[in-house]
Amino acid sequence: MSADFWAGYLSGAASIIIGNPLDVLKVRLQASSSSSSSSSSSSPSTTTTTTNPRILTTPRNLLLGTAAPILTYGALNALLFVSYNRSESYLNSLFPSSSQPGQQGGKGSNLTTTFLAGCLSGLATFLVSCPTEIIKVRSQTSSTSSWNVTTQILRQNGVKGLYQAGGVTVLRDSIGYGFYFWGYELSSGWYNSFFGTTVEETTGRALLCGGVAGVLTWASIFPLDVVKTRLQTRDTAGEQQGLLGSGGRGKGAWQTGREIYAREGIKPFFRGLGVCSLRAFVVNAVQFAVYEGALARLTGRDEKVGVLREGFAG
Repeated sequence: MSADFWAGYLSGAASIIIGNPLDVLKVRLQASSSSSSSSSSSSPSTTTTTTNPRILTTPRNLLLGTAAPILTYGALNALLFVSYNRSESYLNSLFPSSSQPGQQGGKGSNLTTTFLAGCLSGLATFLVSCPTEIIKVRSQTSSTSSWNVTTQILRQNGVKGLYQAGGVTVLRDSIGYGFYFWGYELSSGWYNSFFGTTVEETTGRALLCGGVAGVLTWASIFPLDVVKTRLQTRDTAGEQQGLLGSGGRGKGAWQTGREIYAREGIKPFFRGLGVCSLRAFVVNAVQFAVYEGALARLTGRDEKVGVLREGFAG
């Protein structure tokens, strides 16, 4: 397999181990409702998980939902970086751009193709990301092991249950990863322009720009992630779940979003954003640093995800 696959795999596994404690808190905040009394009186099909204050009191609880991402997120991250690199190379061949006249545009030279390649890479990860997300979220909100959550979903709804909230998940991933790589390239270009190219290979650039990209990504998709979490923590035994609209007796993302707004206003769509931003900076700083370090070792030369080598070029 290619070097970017294994570099992506290692960086994905590292980010999960580092970021899971804050991810548990983020998911619990998103899944909680401001009106616990109304939740307790609702039917199972419309009940959302209320926050358990004891969820963060033991080291074990901080690791809830880690198993599924560690087993799959490495592969997901590998697929993400491979598909991004291939997509960007192809798009740059179709729409070359360069900051220097007469030169062929290379990786990171065109921020438009960078964003589009990120969107395509988000689409490519959907088959892995959706099952991973629902298992992780259910485990984190119910204090149940990933294995028990998986068997319960398969027993109640079959394989299709692993793709509950699939429409909003693929929308979140596509938009999010577009901003993810775009933000990394943009901030790297500014970093190089400010500090000069003599420090562009340093770990500091990868840490800083990776952290910035992570925060930008989550700020752009957080309301979508809230809706996704609410849908995935809903007990849907026997329901037919729509993608973006209502399908059968289930509620889709659009209807769920409207329901959240009607009951609780705009605030729930940003509940947990502070915790998520802190986690995003740390996790993605480490992820890009590990990716670039591993890629350099595996290839025997210094390579990057596609950093602008001569500073920012629109």
